[in-house]
Amino acid sequence: MSFIRVVHGTAGAGALPSPAVSAPRASLSQGLRLLLAASAGLSVASIYYSQPMLGVMGSTLGASGTAVGLVPMLTQLGYALGILLLTPLGDRFDRRRIILIKAALLSGALLLGGVAPDIQLLLMVSFAVGLTATVAQDIVPAAATLAPEHERGKVVGTVMTGLLLGILLSRVISGVVAERFGWRAMYGVAAASVAFIGVAAWRGLPRFHPTNTLSYGALLGSLAGLWRKHGALRRAALAQGLLSIGFSAFWSTLAVMLHGAPFHLGSAAAGAFGLAGAAGALGAPVAGRIADRYGPERVTRLGAGLTVLSFATMFAAPWLEPHHRLWLIGASAVGFDLGAQMTLVAHQTLVFGIEPAARSRLNAVLFVGVFLGMSVGAATGSLVLAWWGWVGVTVLATASALAALGVRLLPAAR
Repeated sequence: MSFIRVVHGTAGAGALPSPAVSAPRASLSQGLRLLLAASAGLSVASIYYSQPMLGVMGSTLGASGTAVGLVPMLTQLGYALGILLLTPLGDRFDRRRIILIKAALLSGALLLGGVAPDIQLLLMVSFAVGLTATVAQDIVPAAATLAPEHERGKVVGTVMTGLLLGILLSRVISGVVAERFGWRAMYGVAAASVAFIGVAAWRGLPRFHPTNTLSYGALLGSLAGLWRKHGALRRAALAQGLLSIGFSAFWSTLAVMLHGAPFHLGSAAAGAFGLAGAAGALGAPVAGRIADRYGPERVTRLGAGLTVLSFATMFAAPWLEPHHRLWLIGASAVGFDLGAQMTLVAHQTLVFGIEPAARSRLNAVLFVGVFLGMSVGAATGSLVLAWWGWVGVTVLATASALAALGVRLLPAAR
């Protein structure tokens, strides 16, 4: 695999000069792009595999529904803390080494989850899985660093497609595997897949020179400094967080809505809507190309506008027959997922260009905004569904997307 020159900028105190890894190339090879995309997708999928298997896991381990419900919660908590506490290390150490260490630890945690004899060990493993699955958030800035500037958006879009497909398809895959071979087999398959990408990354990824010499405490403290310093970062995190509210509110309430009248559909139907969302995620590379050609700012507005329009179409649902209503919701899922992912790719392209030597920390700040929005959307979505039904969820999703569009239409912050 050919090595690529790593280009760095300045990052204030502790910044290192820009060393060259090797001679630059005009573009990344297709093999390296595929490796980065597959690594991101298979690693992030690890935090979602458990969700369709909770019922059978609880019966096998003799755990209550409340106890087994802590599995996905602890996994998400571990992921959120990993983004905040571990992702910034990519600016301080060789990012390749971090990716390899996290992949090894993630594979081991998944393997341990597959043989867990009780719910207590599984809960501890779930937190560890979330913590180490943040390797996906090391891979994205690695791709942005390796990509030539003229195609950074395209490369980031390709990698994000892998990551997003991992999120959206993980539930479908784990449901099928668990039904045929058991939930422990799914953990084994997941561990093997992460081990495979770890070996591939060991063979295919170049080394990355650290971009600063800050201590760990100073590295975390610099996150606040980056937030204060860069208005573009604040606007990106706020807009993407607002889009995440509607995104999470939709997906966290869909299964409950479909289970009730007039549909009376099971969890498999909600999983099928995940496939519709996956179709939208395939547009991420297109968004990256548009960002390369016309600038990421324009793509953020286009993506947010598409999200608003897609959510707003669901206001017509009460006037449709149940069969047609399902088609409308599916079409909306394709549209808003495409819009949200377009905006995310454009935001990452924009953020990664702010301060190249701080890409891991910039990515961490952006995704803290994303996960805060996801948490708010999940919490408020269930309450709104209980009080005002699906129309209320539609209002929440549309309003949050409209607010995100408003943020992107404001004059650039300083």
